[in-house]
Amino acid sequence: MGSTEARPIRRFDDLLEYFHSGHKGDGVELLGTESEKFGVQTKNGKPVSYDGRTCGILGFFERLLETGEWAPVLDYPGGPIIALERDRPIGKEQISLEPGAQLELSGAPQETVHGVADELAAHLEAIRPVSESCGVRWLSAGYHPLATPDRLPWVPKKRYEIMREYFPSVGTRGLDMMRRTATVQVNFDFSSEEDAMRKLRVGLKASPAAAAIFANSPFAEGAVTGRKSERTEVWLHTDRNRTGLLPMMLGPGASYRDYATWALDIPMYFFKRGGEIVANTGQPFRAFMEDGFEGHHAEMDDWILHLNTLFPEVRLQRTLEFRCIDAQSQARLPAVAGFWAGLIYDPTSLAAADELLASWDVETLEALRPMVAQRGLQAEVGGRSVLPLAQQLMELALAGLARRGRKNAAGEDERVHLTGLAELTAAGRCPADLLLEGIDGVPDLREAILDRTSI
Repeated sequence: MGSTEARPIRRFDDLLEYFHSGHKGDGVELLGTESEKFGVQTKNGKPVSYDGRTCGILGFFERLLETGEWAPVLDYPGGPIIALERDRPIGKEQISLEPGAQLELSGAPQETVHGVADELAAHLEAIRPVSESCGVRWLSAGYHPLATPDRLPWVPKKRYEIMREYFPSVGTRGLDMMRRTATVQVNFDFSSEEDAMRKLRVGLKASPAAAAIFANSPFAEGAVTGRKSERTEVWLHTDRNRTGLLPMMLGPGASYRDYATWALDIPMYFFKRGGEIVANTGQPFRAFMEDGFEGHHAEMDDWILHLNTLFPEVRLQRTLEFRCIDAQSQARLPAVAGFWAGLIYDPTSLAAADELLASWDVETLEALRPMVAQRGLQAEVGGRSVLPLAQQLMELALAGLARRGRKNAAGEDERVHLTGLAELTAAGRCPADLLLEGIDGVPDLREAILDRTSI
């Protein structure tokens, strides 16, 4: 999502141009999936370091570079390697790092959920020989199931240094969010402001139910936490200014202007000049736009970068980024794309979901989020249960995929990636429930957790 927009921002409407530039033509409905996982040493389950040459991320990257398929991405000219990328038939694929050395696959845009599944399989196959030779094992859960904070590395990325200093001032679990959480994010296209606002509204209001359906982080530091989604709990205590459900966007009259107005008053982290990061924590973007900072004045690139440092459950940029779901196993990760695609890209299901969610006010939804973290699909608040809502949304998603009719070579439509999870949801269970099955009384709990969360 790079930009060369170094031109000054002169008026409020300049800020809205970025959203308008994301409008796609009718029928353009691509899926961009980003998925994270934790690396541990195969021999002992300890976290993979960043710079350890045998079992560290740099050694892993160097062996991938030796294949000739990948190119390094540096944090700044002459700086450390913080990602690899390669060209794919439909666009670029990138392997990048989150602050605690979580490995993220930023996939190329795909036309179908089948493409998402194939891309993930190809990615895991591509890294498998190098992972085995480096002694690295990958874990898939929304929260690191084994590591304590003192054992996790910090990836030497300048923006992470700034965020590391800032987060403790605005929440109690921002550092856990940075290093101990992992997610699956799916990005969607929109054709107009009206289309974007409806998809954003449905995604935000459906996010507690979606988080419950896919809850997949019941472990921390080698023990059972008593929560179904520790990741969801962490996000509740990270930075309430820039996270959550965005009440101003949930009404039928919401607009790009409303989103921009909210974003303007969120404190910045930093901006870039000449490829270098300039720390600017605490100044709202509105003040930067009006007053500048140390002789620098706001440019469109700064606005685009600022938007990328906001973390609501659905984020608006040139695409809509659905961000509320725990990292999943290989078998269930395509289901995340399938669930959202069935709801968002089928007009009938989108309209039905909008109507279904109309009776859920923001106060109820916000109260539901900590209960989802605790109980998954058994969450209740004010006499209302998330389970019937989750089941209805799942049915709408399946119906939407059926109407899309996108088939693979075997003649199966995209529902093939969602039916297993749909059966689990129908039974009132989430992935965390499967991880916890028979866990009581296991003689070696850490080894059991390692086995159950390994990809």
